[in-house]
Amino acid sequence: MVRQSFWHPELAPAGPMVMLVSLDEQRMYVYRNGVAIGESHVSTGRRGYETPTGVYTILQKARVHYSNLYDDAPMPFMQRLTWGGLALHAGVLPGHPASHGCIRLPQDFAEHLFEVSTRGMVVVVTDQRVAPPQVNHPAAVAPFGLAATPDDGSAARPWPADDGGPVSVVASTHDRAFYVLQSGVLIASTPMTLAKGFSAGGMLLYVRRAAPGGDDNHAAGLWSSYRILGTGAAPTPQTLASELKIPDAFGAQLRQRITAGTTVVVTDLPARGGQAKPYGTLIEAWEGAHHR
Repeated sequence: MVRQSFWHPELAPAGPMVMLVSLDEQRMYVYRNGVAIGESHVSTGRRGYETPTGVYTILQKARVHYSNLYDDAPMPFMQRLTWGGLALHAGVLPGHPASHGCIRLPQDFAEHLFEVSTRGMVVVVTDQRVAPPQVNHPAAVAPFGLAATPDDGSAARPWPADDGGPVSVVASTHDRAFYVLQSGVLIASTPMTLAKGFSAGGMLLYVRRAAPGGDDNHAAGLWSSYRILGTGAAPTPQTLASELKIPDAFGAQLRQRITAGTTVVVTDLPARGGQAKPYGTLIEAWEGAHHR
């Protein structure tokens, strides 16, 4: 039996949002300010047109849209994830993957989601079941550790004023670098130290959840762990903090920006430029969505 959808935005009236799509479950989960406000069944790409996993941002929105690729097929409440044809939209849901790669949603749910989403919002597509642990992490900057080590001077550089927008972090083990974006704009970066032999094994996602009782102090915060690419469970924030270190001066500035809803992507691929295009352009996609 297909689980019913729910939509309760009143559970978290404001704050940054992130969507997760589980190909295994054929479900979408919507979090705002770290709180689950929506869940729905979906229909993703059928055999030969499989929906690609990855981390995306909403590039474009249109209430009325018709496919440029498939005979002007209607795509109401369209939210574009790539310029190559991947999008969220209302459509027929037969209970199994049936699309040409897009993520189909029930009509009502698609409309609700369209009303509250924004360009630049993070959308994660995974083939792992969405059952993340909630982990209390006492470190100063979870899920990363701090290191009192010399750096290239970036750690002490002042950051732009906090505009209150959503904060996203990309940590690339390939680049050995740590990037911070706010409101879709790269605001700071610093070298990152890795424990010998550490590998993300693909791509990991950490989402800052709201603490019990609404307490959002940094010691009480919860982090949920998701594996996006690769196999095996995602390392806990405690484990990751022992493997990845950033300069303590940089961490002090980051600590002031982390709130419920902050997303952290850890990848073995280049985060800026390089050869891995889906993730080599991840930062550019975040920035580009806010300047179109």
